[in-house]
Amino acid sequence: MSLTPKQRIELHGFNNLTKTLSFNMYDICYTRTKEEREAYIDYIDEQYNADRLTKILSKVSDIIEANILNIAKQDYEPQGASVTILVSEGPVDDSPVDSFKESPGPLPEAVVGHLDKSHITVHTYPEYHPDEGISTFRADIDISTCGEISPLKALNYLIHSFETDVMVMDYRVRGFTRDVTGHKLFIDHDINSIQNYIPLDIQEYYQMIDVNVYQENIFHTKCKLKKFDINNYLFGYTEDELTDEEIISITKKLKTEMDEIFYAKNMARKE
Repeated sequence: MSLTPKQRIELHGFNNLTKTLSFNMYDICYTRTKEEREAYIDYIDEQYNADRLTKILSKVSDIIEANILNIAKQDYEPQGASVTILVSEGPVDDSPVDSFKESPGPLPEAVVGHLDKSHITVHTYPEYHPDEGISTFRADIDISTCGEISPLKALNYLIHSFETDVMVMDYRVRGFTRDVTGHKLFIDHDINSIQNYIPLDIQEYYQMIDVNVYQENIFHTKCKLKKFDINNYLFGYTEDELTDEEIISITKKLKTEMDEIFYAKNMARKE
């Protein structure tokens, strides 16, 4: 259903649909030695420590115009960090048109909507393979809202906040709300694909796959960078320092890692 503020269905009570976005990003790197792998982990822990993640999630709260009630954050040993933010907003009387528009959300300079209550969490997982030379950084972000605004409006900002080789996104609307006649509403906005919330200039860089279950209000999109430049995956050096054989071997390992994450299965490895 396409609704405008003047066409809104009159609800019985407040809108208690739960809308949840799970945004999972992966950064992949090749590290030749144990020292390089440990340096990569240290770099990630510094770049995405609990304080930095708190700033990112706080801006997400701004985008969905939420009041922050509580922040819990933690840096872990030996690596990784977590942040959980509880947020709240009073009942909404007049919803802006953008609340009902299927389009990429804003960056932090603009605010587009309201919600009744929500929580936002992030957990990071830096790790490396002990033998293969592959190091990865994964961040899992979940935004769960109750009300009219979709957490998908924060997706544009999240993509800009991380250097991402592979993205996996899930969006689901759960529960139901009622109109004044008692008729149940299991979704209150049109959605065709999560891709419609990703700016076109970002989409051009990624191969994308959708798996959607429309009758269950479940939407899934995976993205993998199309262009491969080995220099973007070497930590502390460039391909000029490698032999042709090393370049071929490292490229194969990196592309296999990305494909396995993207397709969510182990690939056959031929030596």
